[in-house]
Amino acid sequence: MKQTHEKPTTFAMTQAHWDHLQKSGDRHKHCYGHAVIVAGPFGHGGAARLAARGALRIGAGLVSVACAADAVQEHAAHLNAIMIKQFGAGRSLPACFTQIRPSAICIGPNLGLDAAAKRALVDTLAQTCPICVDADAITLLSDATGGIDPAAQRQNVMSPHEGELRRFIPAAFEQTTCRVTLATLAAAKANCVVLFKGVETIIAAPTGEFATVSSRPFQHAGWLATAGSGDVLSGFITGLLARGLGAFEAASVAAHLHLLCAEAFGPGLIAEDIPEMVPRVLRLKNEGLLDPLETGPF
Repeated sequence: MKQTHEKPTTFAMTQAHWDHLQKSGDRHKHCYGHAVIVAGPFGHGGAARLAARGALRIGAGLVSVACAADAVQEHAAHLNAIMIKQFGAGRSLPACFTQIRPSAICIGPNLGLDAAAKRALVDTLAQTCPICVDADAITLLSDATGGIDPAAQRQNVMSPHEGELRRFIPAAFEQTTCRVTLATLAAAKANCVVLFKGVETIIAAPTGEFATVSSRPFQHAGWLATAGSGDVLSGFITGLLARGLGAFEAASVAAHLHLLCAEAFGPGLIAEDIPEMVPRVLRLKNEGLLDPLETGPF
């Protein structure tokens, strides 16, 4: 297999990106989109709630968790500003989507790998709004599990770590170790943007465009190696998609802000802390204190 040795473009936040993250006093919540997170079974909803919190903090106007009837009480015990939308028990997930009218959907965090999860993924992929496909949903799309056809829209984002990507394109891993090549092949197969997580996160589009978001300049990026961190990242992506950013930009901005949030918090970071650092990062930017520090320790 021909390997890609060209150095990827390093993504850099522009003023236009920062401006997009602001909110205007003459607009209302519906102007900033409705992000919907599809949750897994009862007792496994924490990942979906982390994603939902990420979407809310990144500025989606409304955020809902769509869950099965038996999981409603679990989510209700933890959520306030985030709405809970029930499906099942006579109400299909597509019917739930029709009522909610999501601007973007996230599916995968602790979704499960059973028949119910497969049905939820198929129903979600049939929607026309942008979708962030993460975690268990990527495994369900992989060849090793029978390979649901992604049939993805190009405005979708898939956000695998190495194990999930290896399951999605196993043959490619036998032929190359080039992360850019692997991400590009996955983007072509899925027909959507792929965010390949790692020390050097690669964002690749099916058009062949690619960029990198590096954690190396950040002193505290290592603290992102914690359970639930990726779920928050998928929530960031989904919130930005709901707010109208294109898939490539949403993935790139989300990955960069994820690092800035870790740097803002520092040692001891856990997943719940990441969304709560978004206000600090935005305030530092607004006060002109972020620019000299954006590629180094706070």
